[in-house]
Amino acid sequence: MNYFFLSRTEIFYGISEEEIKSVLLCLQSYEKDYDNKEIIYRAGNHISEIGLVERGSVNIEEYDYWGNKSILGNIKTGDIFGLSYAALPGVPLQSDVVANEDCRILFMNIERILTVCPMACPYHTEFIRNMFRVAAKKNILIHQRMKHISAKSIRDKLISYLSEQSLKQGSPQFTIAFNRKQLSEYLGVDRSALSNELSKMQRDGMLTYKKNTFTLKNLEY
Repeated sequence: MNYFFLSRTEIFYGISEEEIKSVLLCLQSYEKDYDNKEIIYRAGNHISEIGLVERGSVNIEEYDYWGNKSILGNIKTGDIFGLSYAALPGVPLQSDVVANEDCRILFMNIERILTVCPMACPYHTEFIRNMFRVAAKKNILIHQRMKHISAKSIRDKLISYLSEQSLKQGSPQFTIAFNRKQLSEYLGVDRSALSNELSKMQRDGMLTYKKNTFTLKNLEY
């Protein structure tokens, strides 16, 4: 267990490595490794644990009646998933949680999180505060995706998403978490149409790209 890494995550912010050891014992925590593309949770599952990505990343994926896939989000190293459904044990998952690459997940029992131990440890209380901050941040991310996919054209969707990524990473040059297929699934558009639009945007001088790395350009008139 990499306690130094955990102490740098949002969920354990302000909690020392020694305190994290005590928290994890209290939360009946355990680690599990997954291979790329392996299913971590399936839609329809009822879950009682939240997961923290210690290594790699995972995608939240959803399929419609005809088997068309949408990627609802990407959970990076240090982020958590499953909070809403773990906190509502009677509600089944509506999406698959899938390893986007080889990864390691730390699982923590939600009931042990929400039931403060008799000692009322201050670091357990701090953990709960952090968890609510993370939940609020995730709600903002959901709103941001809705903004991207509600744009009228494929170009507008790309401009919205790529602008957000540039702002997040503080540079006109940045790398995104998705390949082309995954980006099309995240934005809810056809992959070929997305690739064609990116080519047009590059010809129009709006950006350059190589694989997952993009550079946004200032247009000169």
